[in-house]
Amino acid sequence: MTKECPQEFVDLAHRLADAAGKAIRPHFREKIDIIGKADNSPVTIADRNAELAMRAIIEAEYPDHGIFGEEFGEVRTDAEYVWVLDPIDGTHSFISGSPTFGCLIGLTRNDIPILGVMDQPISHERWLGANGQSTLNDAVISTRPCPSLPDASLFAWGAELFQGDHEQQFRRLHQAVKRTRFGYDCYAYGLLSLGFVDAVADCDMKPYDYCALVPIVENAGGRITDWSGEPLKLTTPGLVLATGDARLHDAILRLLNEPQ
Repeated sequence: MTKECPQEFVDLAHRLADAAGKAIRPHFREKIDIIGKADNSPVTIADRNAELAMRAIIEAEYPDHGIFGEEFGEVRTDAEYVWVLDPIDGTHSFISGSPTFGCLIGLTRNDIPILGVMDQPISHERWLGANGQSTLNDAVISTRPCPSLPDASLFAWGAELFQGDHEQQFRRLHQAVKRTRFGYDCYAYGLLSLGFVDAVADCDMKPYDYCALVPIVENAGGRITDWSGEPLKLTTPGLVLATGDARLHDAILRLLNEPQ
C-alpha cells in the first residue's frame, strides 16, 4: 500500500491545525472548567471546541472521509480516508500551563497512516510528516544515529502507567539506557524527530494518540511500531515504541521480548 499523500490533504491538514490553534490559544493559562470523562481523564472546552472546528471543515469539504476523534468519536471509519484527531494530546499539561501538549492530526488511507501533523499552538511549532519528508515549520528534520542502548536517551509518559508484564519490560528498558525522562506527551516524539531524543516508549495508546506521529517519525528517518515490531495502523492501538535509529529499535525489541 502506497503511503503517498495528495497535496490537497496536506493543505487541508494545515488549515485544520490553524482552526484548532485558534480555538485552543484563548484558553491557555486561563481559569477554565475541567470535566472528568468516563475514564477519569480530563477534558476542557478547548479540547472540544478545537475538535468541533476541525470536524466541521472535514465534513464540509470531504463528507465521504471518515473521522476518528478523541472527544466526539467515530464516523465512517470504514472509508478509504479517515482523519484521526486528538485536539489536545496532553490535556494534563494544557491545564497545568505547560506547553508540551500538541494538536495531533493524522490521515490514514485503508488503515495505513500517510500524513501526520503535530501542532504546538503556543510555541507556534508545527511538525509535518508526509511523502518521504518530515519538517518543522517547513524546515526538513531528521533523527540522529544512536545504535547502542547504553548511549540512548529514553522518554515515556509515566512509569506508573506500565502494569503487569509491561512494568517488568519497561523496568528492563529503563535500566538499560543512559537516561530516562517522563512526561512531555506527544512533544517527546517531536523531539525524537528532531534528533534530541533517541527512544520513546508508551502504553495504552489509542489511534488518535499515535496515527499522526507515525508519518512524522518515519519520514524523519526513525521507526515506530508496537512492542512486537508490528506496524501501527488505525486498528492496532496499545503499546508504542519509537526510535531514531533502526539498530536501536531492534535492540529495544529484543530486550522487551526476551524470555523471563
